[in-house]
Amino acid sequence: MSEQFDNVSVTKKANIYFDGKCVSHNVVMADGSKKSVGVIFPSNLVFNTGAPEIMELNAGKCRIRLQGEDEWKEYEGGQQFNVPGNSSFDIVTLETLDYVCHFG
Repeated sequence: MSEQFDNVSVTKKANIYFDGKCVSHNVVMADGSKKSVGVIFPSNLVFNTGAPEIMELNAGKCRIRLQGEDEWKEYEGGQQFNVPGNSSFDIVTLETLDYVCHFG
């Protein structure tokens, strides 16, 4: 996990979801790949995915349950989890999450 992204474009307008419980900015890499960088405040939410995602956690703590699974798994800063495309995941944010979402 790199500490920074070089040679990128960042959208100025924030993505604000769930009444401000999740705030992010879109980042377009030099090769055209896309990411979002943001925070999720303590909450219980459900995210839907189009493309597969890798959620890289920089700080914080959460529990997640992927669509179709019964088991909850706990993650914290320094870890990551994968979410299939065209699915969803439940997330309980225990401590504010600082994250990078890698799409595709």
